[in-house]
Amino acid sequence: MLNKKIFIVAGLPRSGSTLLMNILGQNDAFFVTPTSGILDIIVYIRNSWNNNPALLATDRQSREARQIAVMRGVLQGYFSETSRPVCFDKNRLWLEYLETMAVIAGGRENVKVLVTVRDLRDVLASFEKRVRDTSALRQAPMEMADAIRFKTAVQRIQWFIDNQQPVGRAYNAIRDAMTRGWRDCMHFVEYDALTGDPEKTIAAIYDFLGEPAIRHDFNNVEQITEEDDFFHGFRDLHTIRRKVEGQPPSWSTVFDQTVRATPMWKEIEKVSRFWRAYLKPLGSELPGDLPTSSKDGSSIAETVLQQIGEGAKA
Repeated sequence: MLNKKIFIVAGLPRSGSTLLMNILGQNDAFFVTPTSGILDIIVYIRNSWNNNPALLATDRQSREARQIAVMRGVLQGYFSETSRPVCFDKNRLWLEYLETMAVIAGGRENVKVLVTVRDLRDVLASFEKRVRDTSALRQAPMEMADAIRFKTAVQRIQWFIDNQQPVGRAYNAIRDAMTRGWRDCMHFVEYDALTGDPEKTIAAIYDFLGEPAIRHDFNNVEQITEEDDFFHGFRDLHTIRRKVEGQPPSWSTVFDQTVRATPMWKEIEKVSRFWRAYLKPLGSELPGDLPTSSKDGSSIAETVLQQIGEGAKA
């Protein structure tokens, strides 16, 4: 069955997107994905289409019409396995390509994004706990890159908030989507609200999507999306609890004063709930950049890659 209605799920990592997808999946009309790779394919088509000599030699209007048809067909075809009419595609980088999604969907009025968010301090604490659990039996990704450089919690935080890494890139993707004028197409789903008051939170999602609501079972959420966390490099990265219940903040127990006294942490605290600035009237102070640069101005990731390259030459 083609001509699916497709919604997007994006936002911060470790902010409840896997839980949200499995709750929504209780609806017989909804098909949900784990982290999806179809966006990468669509972006590849976008980029390669305009570098193909044979295509470039054709009429521009006709060329672009066929390009849109191909991208739309690829996205629709991705969901051909299911007969369910409404599909949710999860990839936090969709926020970087909403203009492309609008063209595929036939207009920005057809673009609706659920943006999962969470206190950045708890996002980082959650990653740190995954690092500690993983490191008992294998190397975490940043340790593979540079085992000495990432031996402290402060260094690992710097890694995650770098512009090229999970937290930093997602943070910037949300802010830039706002800058590009997509606020009306985005619905923020706060982790604390989802786990603390799931009934109210899910009801607001149905209202935003304009879909008929059903009664969900928040005491028995079956995990229907599966991801190979070995591939992602962290233990139990996408495992959910069956019962939805509030989780107390953990950052104050995961990070001691060694971390919390640093200037970097103070800057993170200032924007820990940054998305709320966009819920206020226009003119409010908006969140700034995360403290991701090293002393020479290069990003943490760039510095690590440079060190790896220099090591290979030695």
